[in-house]
Amino acid sequence: MPPVAKEVTTTAIQIVRHGGPDVLVEREVTLKNPAPDEVHLRVLAAGVNFADLLMRAGLYGTVPPMPYSPGFEIAGEVVQVGPAVADWNVGDRAVAIARHGGYARDLVLPSNHLFRYPESLAPEEAAATPVVFLTAWVCLFNTGHVSPGETALVLGAGGGVGTAAVQLAKRQGLRVVGTAGDERKRKFVTDELGAAACFDSRREWEDDVQKLVGRRGIDIALDPVGGKATESCKRLLAPLGRLVFYGMSEAMPSRKRSWPAAALAWLKTPRIHPLSLVQPNIGVFGVHLLHLQAKETILRPAMEQVFEAVVNGELRTVLDRKFPLSRDGAVEAHRYLHARKNLGKVVLAD
Repeated sequence: MPPVAKEVTTTAIQIVRHGGPDVLVEREVTLKNPAPDEVHLRVLAAGVNFADLLMRAGLYGTVPPMPYSPGFEIAGEVVQVGPAVADWNVGDRAVAIARHGGYARDLVLPSNHLFRYPESLAPEEAAATPVVFLTAWVCLFNTGHVSPGETALVLGAGGGVGTAAVQLAKRQGLRVVGTAGDERKRKFVTDELGAAACFDSRREWEDDVQKLVGRRGIDIALDPVGGKATESCKRLLAPLGRLVFYGMSEAMPSRKRSWPAAALAWLKTPRIHPLSLVQPNIGVFGVHLLHLQAKETILRPAMEQVFEAVVNGELRTVLDRKFPLSRDGAVEAHRYLHARKNLGKVVLAD
């Protein structure tokens, strides 16, 4: 008879009920043994994304039953591998993308969710890279099919995906126009990342963009906001322009869930009929990175190219702040993102 596997426990920061940041709790949980194709990863750093806030508030669609841990991206060290895993060994460093579970000290997940990251990057830098750069990559290249000389509009250009998208677009030879919520972010997007302009997202910006780009219009617009912003993006598109929608931050303007605010954002976001796309010759795409894990042939080479470019200095991981990998750290990180204070990425790490 084979030996009975010893039960392993770890600690995880979990959502046990919906509400503001204070509903997060830290609990001891049982860690399952790796299946043949799985890896046990010791978490050294976890990225914090706006979607984590939506999960906690009860505004995110695809979640497991409570209690569960949020967290899509992790950097860590391999502790154990399943018998069918051939390309990972104990002690290897890895980043991983998961549907949830990243706010924990340990995590078991399929080996094909792991990516190698350069030795020159600290775990917090590595954890701050996958979701933002892969989301921006898919939006620009796999759905947007951008070309040098085109003009890109990046909403939320001072955030995690925004700073990644501005860099990738500039690197591809695009002219980039952004929006951001405060002067510090706008200055960073233009002076540090090289955007042609960055307008104040807290006021009406459509006319400013129109004056800048003229009749030529916008070739691609990246929209994580929703509401009236989506309609503005659609109006600004040039013939054969593409609108790529990947979030609706307008649905959660404060720390707590507000059904009226969410409903208002939904109602303000245009309902797009296929026939409305024909005369202006425009297209609309939706991107959800965590539902693209079956597209490993796209994501893995993209991740390799991003890390190579980061090491070479062609791209930079814009890491704003590091909070402790604890319940209190996660609460403060969520409050920080709710206040829209982050310039780039926020992570949890010791």
